[in-house]
Amino acid sequence: MSRVRDPIDTYLLRVLVALVAERSVSRAAVRMNQTQPAISAALRRLREAFADPILVRERSGMVPTERALQLRDRARGALSEIDRMLAGPEQFEPASSSMTFTVASPDYLAASFMADVVARFRVEAPQARLVVHPLNAGYDYERALAQGEVDVVIGNWPEPPERLHLSLLLEDELVCLMSRRNPLAAPGALTLARYLTAAHVVPVPLAVSQRAVVETHLAGLRLARDARIVVPYFTVAPHLLVDSDLVFTTARHFAMQFVRTLPLVAVPAPEGFPRMRFYQLWHDRSQHQAAHRWLRGLLAEVAAKMIGRDAA
Repeated sequence: MSRVRDPIDTYLLRVLVALVAERSVSRAAVRMNQTQPAISAALRRLREAFADPILVRERSGMVPTERALQLRDRARGALSEIDRMLAGPEQFEPASSSMTFTVASPDYLAASFMADVVARFRVEAPQARLVVHPLNAGYDYERALAQGEVDVVIGNWPEPPERLHLSLLLEDELVCLMSRRNPLAAPGALTLARYLTAAHVVPVPLAVSQRAVVETHLAGLRLARDARIVVPYFTVAPHLLVDSDLVFTTARHFAMQFVRTLPLVAVPAPEGFPRMRFYQLWHDRSQHQAAHRWLRGLLAEVAAKMIGRDAA
């Protein structure tokens, strides 16, 4: 009995997932490390196999059809099962792995942390790929973890989500970054009262459902600071301090990279301010997967070495 040629293979399923996630042929090609013509050809095959356009053009750009969304969810489940069959629960060798790992991270982690992560990643898993996804207020990271779009999320929350696994990565003191010419930079000048009356640069909150660490602390004291300038990115804030009287409160390890390159100083936050804790979060679906355990261990070890280096 002859075998009928299967219209769908694992490659097409992976293209389907990438197309629905990226909503763009070109971005899906970058994500999969493929050429744009190859992804376009795969899209044509998907349309033929499922008798559905998969992506359609609307005013806001390309959007997936309802059928494509349903297929995406089933494709993820099928690919997850296939990957487990091929890899096995404990059969992961980073040196020979060609897996793609995705970490969602905010921009308030010092660049040196991710640089150390990448250096270690390239040594241990030279054939694997690492994708760093931006983490912002509009990104539903819990859904992304649950659906396998992201492997690990790094962030700091006063109250981390209880539905996810977590481990502490970094714990750092809060400092106030400001111009060297700011009067509050003088020793002993930054009291709580002066902190509250100062003009602050404040980033957009990472999660709309939670206050930031500083706001949570001040709210507990029934106080509030003067958030005079609001910016979308943490990395923008230090540059606004150089020629102004503004103050920016952040973790020491983030602040020090700008103290070394800009005419700024990092003054300890007023007495009683909490320390900032950074966590890595992951979903139960990857709790026991060897590849994910390796990634989480790599992140934890890099963080521990960075804290030890800073303390020294």
